[in-house]
Parts: sequence; structure tokens; C-alpha cells
Amino acid sequence: MGNETRSIVLGGGCFWCTEAVFELFEGIIKINPGYAGGRTKNPTYKEVCNGTTGHAEVIKLEYLPNIISLKTILEIFFKAHDPTSVNKQGADVGSQYRSIILYEEEEDRKVIEDYIKGIAGDFDKPIATEVKKLDEFYPSEDYHKDYYKLNPLQPYCMFVIRPKIAKIKKEFNLKNKTI
Repeated sequence: MGNETRSIVLGGGCFWCTEAVFELFEGIIKINPGYAGGRTKNPTYKEVCNGTTGHAEVIKLEYLPNIISLKTILEIFFKAHDPTSVNKQGADVGSQYRSIILYEEEEDRKVIEDYIKGIAGDFDKPIATEVKKLDEFYPSEDYHKDYYKLNPLQPYCMFVIRPKIAKIKKEFNLKNKTI
């Protein structure tokens, strides 16, 4: 294994939130917000927000599996959003905010499916997370990258992202970790 990198694409609501959560963890070497899971080629943020492309707001994580495992990434992902909510996370509503995992390697599919089966009993409702092979990842416009870091006082960051970060820091005992 050594220093080989792996990648996984995750959608759990607004990609600003998901990106900020994963910024807290060692072994994540790159986070790229974007769009995936739909049918439109090279979608824009405006098109994805209109809900007509079929894409979800996602992040593509590149990580070092010798430092952080896919199972740990899944644990973080499922604690950072509500995987039972269909096309909605908090006040963000639409298919672009659905819970989705897009894998590139077939071996990851089994890990993902087994993980979901293992946590299904932890929720009152069925897990609605879509799991499928990644067809195409489209990077978002540049202004979405590091959104929380660059806009910490923006109301969405203060009232939606900051509490999510606090929850994850508490859950994973990351008291002194900053983004």
C-alpha cells in the first residue's frame, strides 16, 4: 500500500459542508467540490441548483489509505449528514442535496455496502444513500473550493457549517483541530 492514493466521491448535502468536515482529518490529501451522478455534461452550479441535471453536489476525496481507511471515511460521512433524508439536508432541498457515494474501484463497493448494512439498525428510517459507480466527476467553479475557510462569517457558514464541524470535532475527539 505505501503512499498510494485512493479516491471516493461523496454527496451529503451542500458540498461546502462536506468539504469543511473532511478538512479536519489527517490522511485526506485533496478535496475537490464538484458535481456527479447526473446526465448533463459539464454542468454549472446554476444548472445543478435548478435540479434539472440529475447531478448531486459532491466532493471528490483523495486520501492515503495507510493513514485513513475507507471505513473511517464512511463513518465520518454518515455522522456528518442524515443518510435517511431523501433529496434534503436541513434547509437545503432538491435532488442535488441527496446522499450519494460514487466509487471508482469495485472493491470499494463491497466495503460501502457492508458498512451501510452494518449501520442500518442505528437509524429509525431506512438509509437512502445512493451507491453507484462513478461515471464522471465535474469539478465545481473555483469559488466553491475552500468555501468555509474563505467565508467563515458568511451566514450559511456560521449557522449551518460551523455547528456541523463542532459536532464532528466532538464525535471524533478533535477538540484542538482547526480548519
